[in-house]
Amino acid sequence: MSDETPICSAKGCRADAVWVLAWNNPKIHTPERRKTWLACDEHREHLSQFLGVRGFLKDVVKFEDWRATEED
Repeated sequence: MSDETPICSAKGCRADAVWVLAWNNPKIHTPERRKTWLACDEHREHLSQFLGVRGFLKDVVKFEDWRATEED
């Protein structure tokens, strides 16, 4: 994984990512597949709601915790 600080996925936001929003679209992804969006503290709720309303949101995890599990 890169040492660059990842940024929030919200349109136009350049803030450091603090959260990972794991999601999938059940119409096109297998149940175990997880796509990810990154979020700063300011946009976490908005992005979570966007995915949640569609039934896509599976998990919200602190970025540092997600990174630790990816490196195992």
